[in-house]
Amino acid sequence: MNNEEAYLSRKRIVLVDDEPGLLRMLETILTQAGFQNVLAFGGPREVLAYCEGERGQAEPAHLFVLDVMMPGMDGFALLSNLRQIGCYAKTPAMFLTAKDEPNDRLSGLGLGADDYIPKPFLPQELILRIKAVLRRCYADENPMLDLAACRVDLSNAEVLRDDGTTAMLTAKEHEILSVLARNAGRIVTIDAICDACWGTAFGYENSLMAHIRRLREKIESDPSAPVALVTVKGLGYKLIEGGSS
Repeated sequence: MNNEEAYLSRKRIVLVDDEPGLLRMLETILTQAGFQNVLAFGGPREVLAYCEGERGQAEPAHLFVLDVMMPGMDGFALLSNLRQIGCYAKTPAMFLTAKDEPNDRLSGLGLGADDYIPKPFLPQELILRIKAVLRRCYADENPMLDLAACRVDLSNAEVLRDDGTTAMLTAKEHEILSVLARNAGRIVTIDAICDACWGTAFGYENSLMAHIRRLREKIESDPSAPVALVTVKGLGYKLIEGGSS
């Protein structure tokens, strides 16, 4: 299990389904996939009691996987109620349900759900989609970056290179790399980076370019042919985790 997998596996996932057999199956699928903190509830009232109680406040969920068709309160109403609890106002949620009508999908997404998976489903698809939601929603919390020629520990501003050597990031290099890491795989414009790191886009482009050159000397095996921190001509920069575009 790599660092990212270990990081995701510690996230608390709350399952809610009124079918006991399916609920047990979901819990088994997730635990066998390596998730270490799975809580299963047989209905909306139970999960609301947990989330409103002391334990739910002290140990909040990181992702809800909700059935839609439940007696007394459907999944849409449940998510709406969960959104009224302060610490769960923005917690990611997925709907896992036999209903796959377009209006139902729009209802779920309109409430801020992050994914909508119809039953029946393939266990591996469920796991991949759960990981995708967690990775997207909590990307800025993961302190480790796995790049082509090194691993970067953002919590210690340290570059652990594949040749066994280490390098320390300066404060500004750390700031720039953190911005790129939060948007890994996507283009970040020069103006956006300057705004985030200097508070303005005016007058800092040359300074940014100099910091990018020094960053590449620390994180790339060949700084003149970067594969992790790449330039997108005319737009900005993109950080590629794993070294593949």
